[in-house]
Parts: sequence; structure tokens; C-alpha cells
Amino acid sequence: MRRILLAGFGGQGILFAGKFLAYIGMAQGKEVSWLPSYGPEMRGGTANCGVIISEEPIGSPIVSEPDILICMNQPSLDKFASALSGEGVLFLDNSIIERKAEALNARCIPATRLASDNGMSRLANMIMLGKVIAECALCDRAVVGETMRKAVPDAGKADLLRLNLRAIDIGWEY
Repeated sequence: MRRILLAGFGGQGILFAGKFLAYIGMAQGKEVSWLPSYGPEMRGGTANCGVIISEEPIGSPIVSEPDILICMNQPSLDKFASALSGEGVLFLDNSIIERKAEALNARCIPATRLASDNGMSRLANMIMLGKVIAECALCDRAVVGETMRKAVPDAGKADLLRLNLRAIDIGWEY
């Protein structure tokens, strides 16, 4: 079972990233849950979601002790770092988060800077996901491509599909 918590500001694509991870689980025939939570402000407020991917039925969608914690801003790290399970892995966007993580298994990825450097400023979430998926062996690249094609509708969004896949590749290779 993988218990994943993603957190950041509204507008950073946290909920879509979590939903995409749930889709990846479903594409592999696994049991999944996706539980979003966000502040009333939507953009600029807080946003987080819990995703569970399991071989067995899931009793509760609440991720209180994540195996994988993804923090895209400082307030999220401050709020959720202590919840990380002892063997859990923390992924943080160190182009935004200045404080060093105290978790033993911390991975610093400058997702926002990489997104900006590659002309895809709104896709730091997908760059981070690429790193998480690759490092935690959540699936192979073929599953990512198939799932993204289902998650991003065809109707006039071919460029959006291409950019999302490119962002995942940047994170995968980082």
C-alpha cells in the first residue's frame, strides 16, 4: 500500500496531481482513493490531497501517516512533515522552500525553477510527479503516457498533453 500526501498552494495543481496518481493506480488495476482538501480561497489558499494506492480494499481514504509526502511550499512542509512515516520519503520543491528538511529520506527537487526554465511555469506539479513516480517506482513510463492521454481530454488540448508529458519527463530524469 502506498499512502501519498500532496500539499501546496491552490493554483499549483495539487489536486490534479493527486488525481493523476489515483488514475495511475486504477490503470494498474489497483484499489485507489483520492481525498482533496482546500481552503476557501482556491487560488493562493491551501490545498492538499491524500491518495492511497493498494492491492487490497481501502478502509479509509484519510492519509494521516504518508509513505510519500510531496510539499510544494513552506507552509505545507511546516504542517505535514511531522506526519511522515518513519520510512517515508519527503519530496519538496526547494526552489520555493528555503528551510532544510529534517526528514532522513528528503529529496529536494527545484520543480518551480525547472518549470520556469523550460517555459512551462504552471507545470511544476507534473515535474515533481515525474520525480516521485520514477524514484518510488509507482509505474513505468508507458503507464504514465496512457494515463495522461486519458486524463487530458483530446478536444483541442494536444499541446497540453504534450507539455504535461514533457514536464513528467523532466522530473523523471532529474
